Amino acid sequence: MLIFRVLVLCLALASPALAQDGAKLTATAQEANKAFHAYIDCLKKDQRPDPNKPEVTALLARIFDVDALNALPPAKPDDLAWMPDWMQTANDANKALLFYGAMSGPQPDMEKIGLNMVAYEDQYARIMNFLIRAQAREALAMNMFMVGLAPDKRTKIREDGYTNARHGASEMVIGAIGAVILNAKKPENIRLVSGAIRDTREVWVGFFLPQDRERYLKMLDDLPKRVTDDKAREDLTALQTALRDGK
Repeated sequence: MLIFRVLVLCLALASPALAQDGAKLTATAQEANKAFHAYIDCLKKDQRPDPNKPEVTALLARIFDVDALNALPPAKPDDLAWMPDWMQTANDANKALLFYGAMSGPQPDMEKIGLNMVAYEDQYARIMNFLIRAQAREALAMNMFMVGLAPDKRTKIREDGYTNARHGASEMVIGAIGAVILNAKKPENIRLVSGAIRDTREVWVGFFLPQDRERYLKMLDDLPKRVTDDKAREDLTALQTALRDGK
């Protein structure tokens, strides 16, 4: 564990990122992710990651720093110089936690991933809260970037990438509904994720692909009776209303 402790110490001594500097926040998240992986690599076979250890909690807080994300100035096209790197880092740390012990064969062990999602429910809810809000910011930046392109700069590669990103965002939001809102045990975790979806709903109106929006509206028709938490039900209804009225 010596390597892990050294990395944590170096991270703790580093100058804190300015609240309005997304590139520095991204660099901090990347360093924290390296330390998190070093911690996981040092675990013995009979050990599991313990995200409640203070030093591990601190690392995850640096990677999924939703307060710093929310403190940034409004999204702009230039965010695409660093926002995708932060998203990639966050997704990598999320996978390292949820897939721990589930990659012994050629395919992930879905049962073990499911057990990890139960064991790390608190962390997963906070991770999804961050990812939903970060993806919304990236979506706004992408929209502005594409609108600002001259017609001859809207290449097929860019158009295809934009389409894939829009579809991927809708899959992530719906995945969060299934993984947390329908399956989490703690009301505070359910509401954390449903609140993130509600807060970003106007972004999704203009970012989801039309065919995805139609498909998810049909799914949302069936969800209220499956959601046991009143606040989460209200949040999903707000998403449904925004998607329907924003056509």
